[in-house]
Amino acid sequence: MNSDCCAPDRSGQDRYDLVILGSGSTAFAAALAAQDMGKTAVMTEERVIGGTCVNRGCLPSKNLIEAAKLIFDARNPRYPGLETCGPGLKVNFAELIAQKDEVIRVYRGKKYDSLVGGQFSIEEGRSRFLDGNTVEIGGKRLTGKRFLIATGSRPVVPDIPGLDEVPYLTSDLLTHDEASELKELPASLLIVGGGYIALELGQMFARFGTEVTILDRNAQVLAHGYEPAVGQAIGQVFAEEGISIVPHATVEGVRSEGAGVVAEVRVGKGRRTFRAERLLIAAGRRPNTDEIGLEAAGVAVNARGEVEVDAQLRTSAPHIFAAGDVIGRLHESQMATPVGARQGGIAAHNALDGNDLRNFDGRVIPRAVFTDPPIGIVGVTEAEAIAAGHRCWCATIPMELVPRAGAIRDTRGLIKMVADAGSNEVLGVSMVGAGAPEVIHEAAIAMRFRATLDDYIDQLHVYPTMAEALKIVAIARYKDPAKLSCCAE
Repeated sequence: MNSDCCAPDRSGQDRYDLVILGSGSTAFAAALAAQDMGKTAVMTEERVIGGTCVNRGCLPSKNLIEAAKLIFDARNPRYPGLETCGPGLKVNFAELIAQKDEVIRVYRGKKYDSLVGGQFSIEEGRSRFLDGNTVEIGGKRLTGKRFLIATGSRPVVPDIPGLDEVPYLTSDLLTHDEASELKELPASLLIVGGGYIALELGQMFARFGTEVTILDRNAQVLAHGYEPAVGQAIGQVFAEEGISIVPHATVEGVRSEGAGVVAEVRVGKGRRTFRAERLLIAAGRRPNTDEIGLEAAGVAVNARGEVEVDAQLRTSAPHIFAAGDVIGRLHESQMATPVGARQGGIAAHNALDGNDLRNFDGRVIPRAVFTDPPIGIVGVTEAEAIAAGHRCWCATIPMELVPRAGAIRDTRGLIKMVADAGSNEVLGVSMVGAGAPEVIHEAAIAMRFRATLDDYIDQLHVYPTMAEALKIVAIARYKDPAKLSCCAE
């Protein structure tokens, strides 16, 4: 897949203005930015071009999650007067997987494969630094003026006795063109973990007809970085759908039994045994930094394996930059595709143009969890705001106070707003409810310009919309929103 955008030096090594380890969203953003600057770049990839998001993460999971929602809604109509006909929609899991694969192929072709060429190329194989100026890939050596580490992340595999002898799935189960792709619907599934991946995939499989049990070591799901009320609301929804969540659960060992798996689990002060056809490990993600020769390049990492960078995304080696999942949560970053893409462009600019250096600003990053109802979050939680020294005003209202939620007969969820009690500046919003991933962008753009509670109240909203939830919760600063007429302030 190499092009003629570079020239070999006398030693046979290919020289580029920018050598990028990785070919995901971060890497492509950097390569395109380099091309716009008239520079040459090369990306490396040991799996499939496009990285996690398009191949085994965001795109395939959201495709199948929406299919599962159609099945659930058809079997559970919210409106009196609508009745299910027989068993509702039938599931052909093999065909669902096939259409998912086709969506990936088309998207990858348009957004990744078709862009390669011109000033940047891709070399396939496992890459690693030989020294601070040389990367080796498949026996070939690449040299460059600047380097960018954008190798992404992979699922965390916890140290569970017996796990190395038991077949298990990770979030890579939705991959395409790889052996780890799951093509048959399991009758039952044990999920280890209580974060967003466990919840999205757990609800999806349950709606397809799998018996799902989630083993969470915390007191409730979404325990870290979320308002407690968010995890409580989703936990209630899962219970209503028959999805079992076991809190305070520590898996002490797993083993095969027939065609299935057995997990011995400490639950609180007791012990329980769980059996299922398949086991899914969804215990988070870790940066891909441990097998790319960073020591040889003089690039420092922290105890979590994150590449240490400054605000301009420069590593401890001045000519080497890092961006995306490999820097974890440093400088308010998050492991998310749009974050990596933003950082990739910044890193390329700073690497190739020494003038007007840019910093990465992670103050306002909206994010979503695609459960049903979905979750939208931006800014800090109440606990985080207090820890940062703010005197907080906070309010939480149920979705039943939002007219649109009542109109569509889906009042599940809530919205919470966190503001500074002195200035009224909004510091964070958490929403569980229909349309939350879309609504949260209004909150984000307002927070970007440091909007106050009064700004949300003064902004006229279309009636009835889910975005009105932002206005209604802000009104709670001054009035009881349960005692207002429609559109009243």
